[in-house]
Amino acid sequence: MSLLDTLIPKARAARRTLVLAEGHDPRVMQAAAKAAKAGIAAKIIVLATPEEAKASLAGVSFDGLPVTVLNYLAAPEADRLAQAFYERRKAKGVTLDQARLQMKDRLYFGDMMVREGLADGLVAGSIASTPDMVRAAFQCVGTAAGIKTGSSFFVMELVKPTAAGDGILLYADSGVNPNPTAEQLVDIAVSTIGSYKAIVGGQARVAMLSFSTKGSAKHELVDKMVKATQLTQARVAELKLDAVVDGELQVDAAIVPAVAKSKCPTSPLKGAANILIFPDLQAGNISYKITERLAGATAYGPIMQGLAKPVNDLSRGCTADDIVGVMAITVCQSLG
Repeated sequence: MSLLDTLIPKARAARRTLVLAEGHDPRVMQAAAKAAKAGIAAKIIVLATPEEAKASLAGVSFDGLPVTVLNYLAAPEADRLAQAFYERRKAKGVTLDQARLQMKDRLYFGDMMVREGLADGLVAGSIASTPDMVRAAFQCVGTAAGIKTGSSFFVMELVKPTAAGDGILLYADSGVNPNPTAEQLVDIAVSTIGSYKAIVGGQARVAMLSFSTKGSAKHELVDKMVKATQLTQARVAELKLDAVVDGELQVDAAIVPAVAKSKCPTSPLKGAANILIFPDLQAGNISYKITERLAGATAYGPIMQGLAKPVNDLSRGCTADDIVGVMAITVCQSLG
């Protein structure tokens, strides 16, 4: 059974409302129709002007489907959203006129819909860049309680399970933070534990990765992961999360039981990690692409996490089916 086969029934039962901000992309219109037919959301709002919709709807019909195309440039909700954005950002020097102008940006308009409860989550990024997505999400939605650092992860659906039997791994952070500190890695790990629970379910087994296993190498980069491991273990214990955390570990010691038995026999993970926390964005981004391109894994993401409400980014090379998958994940995140 594929990941989507498990997520779609959860999403269907949730009866959520999703916003797709990039209605000027034909892939988004195709995804809206597919997701609506699958029942992934009770209502789907696509942001597009009439001219954009006319161009991008070619060959797509929403007849009988719970999909609404909203002209965000002339929407009655704009004043309410601008006022809310002004209240949120006025301490940063934003004026009400600037807030009204900001609502002409489809990402900000959609994110404020989520912030104000007019939708349960947003998906975009097939055209917008990740920095633009992140900036709008942080300014509008903000981070979740107890989390200072927003981050992202990829869901990696493997063709062949790991040696420990896991068909799905979460990779973090693979899209947002270039060089997180040890303290930021704690937020990333804790957020990913929550994401694993919402999407996959079961116990999260977290490996804090390095080029060293339990002191096999000495370097300041290793020291960062040692510290991040200790701080994450303390936070997990404090929050009483159903998770096992260990590090610093090389990736083979993290996901291959036979290697773990040799390199780190006392590790509580025993080579069965299902969450991989990378030391920096380079390692995380390179690893997900290698897993996708050489091992044939399906990669969903980058999925944003650590936000007060779910807002998710897409790869600009995504297909309509990829968007549908992220929509299902977004709904499941909203259940947490």
